[in-house]
Amino acid sequence: MKDTFNFKPLLLVLHIALAIFMVFLPVVVADNHESDTETEINEAESDQEVIELEGLVIVGTRAKPRSVLESTVPIDVVLSDDFVRQGGADVPDLLRNLVPSYNVNAQPIADAATVVRPANLRGLAPDHTLLLVNGKRRHRASVITWLGNGLSDGSQGADLSPIPAVAIKQMEVLRDGASAQYGSDAIAGVMNLQLKNSYKGGSLVIKPGIYQVGDGLTYSIAGNIGLGKEDIWANLSLEYGNADETDRSIQRDDAAALISAGNSHVANPAQPWGHPIIRDDIKFFANYGVDIASNIQLYGHANYAQKQVEGGFYFRNPNTRPAVFSNDGGETLLVGRIVGEGEVPVVKITDNVPDPEALQMVFDDPNLFTFQELFPGGFTPRFGADTQDVSGLVGLRGTVAEDLGWDLSASYGQHASDFFIKNTVNASLGPDTPTEFDPGDYIQSDTNINLDLTYPLHDLVFLAAGGEFRTETFEIVQGQKESWEIGPLASQGFSSGSNGFPGFSDIAQGDWTRSNFAGYLETELTPIDPWVISAAIRAENFEDFGSTINYKVATSYAFSDDLKEILTLDPGVDLRVRGSYSTGFRAPTPGQQNAFNVTTEFGENNTLVNKGTIPSTHAAAELVGGKALEPEKSKNFSVGTVISDDVVSVTIDYFNIKVEDRLAPTKDFQRGEDITEEQIQQLVDEGITSAGNLQEFRFFTNEFETSTQGIDLVLTAPIAKGAVSLAYNYTDTEVTKRNPDILDDTRVQLLEEGLPKHRGNVTLTQNVVGNLGVLGRVNYYGPWFEYAVGSQIYDDVFLVDLEFNYAFAENLGITVGVNNVFNVEPDTVTWSDPNIENFTGAIVGRAFGEYSPYGFGGAFWYTKIGYNF
Repeated sequence: MKDTFNFKPLLLVLHIALAIFMVFLPVVVADNHESDTETEINEAESDQEVIELEGLVIVGTRAKPRSVLESTVPIDVVLSDDFVRQGGADVPDLLRNLVPSYNVNAQPIADAATVVRPANLRGLAPDHTLLLVNGKRRHRASVITWLGNGLSDGSQGADLSPIPAVAIKQMEVLRDGASAQYGSDAIAGVMNLQLKNSYKGGSLVIKPGIYQVGDGLTYSIAGNIGLGKEDIWANLSLEYGNADETDRSIQRDDAAALISAGNSHVANPAQPWGHPIIRDDIKFFANYGVDIASNIQLYGHANYAQKQVEGGFYFRNPNTRPAVFSNDGGETLLVGRIVGEGEVPVVKITDNVPDPEALQMVFDDPNLFTFQELFPGGFTPRFGADTQDVSGLVGLRGTVAEDLGWDLSASYGQHASDFFIKNTVNASLGPDTPTEFDPGDYIQSDTNINLDLTYPLHDLVFLAAGGEFRTETFEIVQGQKESWEIGPLASQGFSSGSNGFPGFSDIAQGDWTRSNFAGYLETELTPIDPWVISAAIRAENFEDFGSTINYKVATSYAFSDDLKEILTLDPGVDLRVRGSYSTGFRAPTPGQQNAFNVTTEFGENNTLVNKGTIPSTHAAAELVGGKALEPEKSKNFSVGTVISDDVVSVTIDYFNIKVEDRLAPTKDFQRGEDITEEQIQQLVDEGITSAGNLQEFRFFTNEFETSTQGIDLVLTAPIAKGAVSLAYNYTDTEVTKRNPDILDDTRVQLLEEGLPKHRGNVTLTQNVVGNLGVLGRVNYYGPWFEYAVGSQIYDDVFLVDLEFNYAFAENLGITVGVNNVFNVEPDTVTWSDPNIENFTGAIVGRAFGEYSPYGFGGAFWYTKIGYNF
């Protein structure tokens, strides 16, 4: 299976292709046509922001595309330029600055969540949002977010990162439940990416950037080109980039004490905190279409992406790290006997210094061993993954008898993560341990076959129907033996498995597949001209969960001139009300049902312990309430109004989402309190090889319910030589039902307060003079709660982005900008214990909340050079 991750040949090919693409790009189209999906480099056009609300969208209805203002449900439209004219190149970060109901943050020391960062829409879990590309379901990521600041824990959503921003024509964010229309996962809403479909012209964008403190250098080179003609065309996008890591740490007090005591092997800082390294980030997307008959078109899209992500873990103190350096809190060193019998010398630790005579005695005896021989200054593991994302979709669509539309498509997508961890040990192997490990792979594969039919029965009645067959497979590939092996020193108290991220054993490995069938009916009625009613019903059958039926009703009504006169409104004002009610569902993924995982987190008394996540049907889980998982079920309600005229548009929407049988990991069951030695032995027998040092475990459960409600406000208006837009989101989540034996108070608070309840931004574009334009944006983040070695509510902040752009010619320009111009950083972590003056230095070496919703890098300066042809 490892052969699937031989990146080097393909990497070489793509590098060569990139070079050829960039050399010949300016001369591909000799007549210098401008792409019909690109805009002028001078981006300060007065109607730019108004277009965002009035663009045509295809998500939310299978009838003809309609404007956002006429939609029966709230939809945000983000244009290609809105992505391109920001610093950075990662689509999730760019989207966060534009859609306040969408949240994503940095994930330092968060295991696989550092590789695929979880994102949240309307305060719900990442896998409550369905991702579409050109209206077709996209596969989910292979990573299960074991560490996600509570709200995202255990989620397995789709990944936006493999999609190059330059390939996007527009993104439509449907902020409403849509399971009845699109199936599982659409509880919070749907994000649909419309790919560029121009067959002429193209663009080239080069973006370097760096944080103000001088680290985190990042760059990307992206190109888009249209080829062909009207009846046979392709639109290709390619992006390549790299990003250096950042470090915002302060030296830990324990590390500083070791250095003061004379240990010159300790690094400074011992534990870096910051953004990970991203190497060879390649993203390719192709969109194409061929007219094979007057009424039949072949169409499709495909992508390939890869990157390597690497970050740091927690520092392993050479005097105190349990099951590696000590087993009594640092009073004595842990010394193992490799062969033979006899007493093991006691090496006492006084004032951070092991007894030098006793330690030398251990060093001199080849039959004795301590890890101070290999790592006298301790060690900080480095963890990451090589990821690969591939997909392909092909379809045929056309019409029969002029009016009956049909669309048959098939797609396959795979996301794979090949994990690695280095600068660490399998302590149970003693001096024979490697220091680099291949813990194994996670692989997610999805296959979809869809048939959609549409028929305008009458000018006032539109019908749609269709069916879907889908399979998804989650696979765990076994890691190298040393990454999970129980070595000869395990019986002497040394931990087994690669420390920090134990590998997947021969028992944990496997693949699990689930298939399901679905059928739907949808209609859109216009009883009278200003009134639109849409309805949908969907039946879906899963081979492991059985059947579910969901429905949706939505409506929009435009006030007549008579009603507007009664309300004393100008006749030129368009006033509409809209609302929807729907039921929804989300089926647990095969990965959530079957995956094993062991990670290192803080436990009681601020000590690092190994925590295991095990299947809910595991024998040990069943002893404390574990059982087979069920689908999540939701009820969505929204109501809103749209007010617009020729220049100003305002939308206000209220939403309420109730989720029953909600899925999330349980509380941590403690060894000695909840976990018996019998359970520990069961964990060992079933593949959790570090069970000898496993202090806690958890599993997935459906044992709680939530209610999420809020308000979205969007306003756009032109001003002299520019435009202004305002977007605001308020989201409040309440856990309305739970089993306190399964879900504890901390977990509840993270679900309710782990993200800011208030988010908003105001954006101004302005043409200053001639070809010089300016963009300014103020972002607001409300207070938020974090639990990571103590708990704290962090204050709200305002961040300011500023950008200047200048057009040298009609198709060539440069942009200089800064995100977070005033270098705002998250609050300093505080500690409730008055005996600890410097919490972060004493414990982890960071001065900020690691799950800050706006990051912790500070001001980021960037330049963009853009060329359109």
